[in-house]
Amino acid sequence: MTELLGDALPSDHSRQVLADHYIEREIGRPADGPWRVLDLGCGVGSSVDYFRARDPDVEWVGIDVPGSPEARERTRTDARFETFDGVSLPFEDAGFELVYCKQVLEHVRRPEPLLAEVRRVLAPGGWFAGSTSQLEPYHSLSVWNYTPVGLAGLLRDAGLTPAEVRPGIDSLTLIAWRMTGRPSLFYRWWARPSPLNRALDLYGRAARLDPRLANATKLLFCGQFAFLARRDPEPA
Repeated sequence: MTELLGDALPSDHSRQVLADHYIEREIGRPADGPWRVLDLGCGVGSSVDYFRARDPDVEWVGIDVPGSPEARERTRTDARFETFDGVSLPFEDAGFELVYCKQVLEHVRRPEPLLAEVRRVLAPGGWFAGSTSQLEPYHSLSVWNYTPVGLAGLLRDAGLTPAEVRPGIDSLTLIAWRMTGRPSLFYRWWARPSPLNRALDLYGRAARLDPRLANATKLLFCGQFAFLARRDPEPA
């Protein structure tokens, strides 16, 4: 994994993260003008609040398929929402600095053409950020689970350069949550280190693993992981 992922394995830290991590880092936000963001698979549309907290003038658009269980629960009307067929994005070329996609790719039936569309709607130098499932039980019409290496390959095939993969909640905690009926007391483990990740932190310190190897170890056992990829800038 370390060889195949190369520089996409972060060397700064090995903490567990959510896709929200990339909103906090304001990935793709331009220095002049509003942040143009597409939330791909927006569901109820809650991410708009996080983006507006960072940029009150953000040009946020949410899109989802009409049959999405989460989209059917949407009640808010204070943002722009669109629907699509799951493949063809109804937007002009190079229209967004960031396409944000939190826990959606595992529900996409045809990921390859959709990722090609993501590249098309990204401005040169724009970013594709989010998270997806690896060792997570079936949920909400999910059709795929990805490995970090597998997703990186799909991103490259679509013309996007993988920049980061970071571990999310561990798989054993997700499985235990499902087996016990999804109790709310488990919600804490998305926002803070989950039990197996805590154990792997102890192992990493004992084995003196550098952050890249610690990330690789957690990614082996993660239920979900975060990712960041880029459309290359146009040559000068």
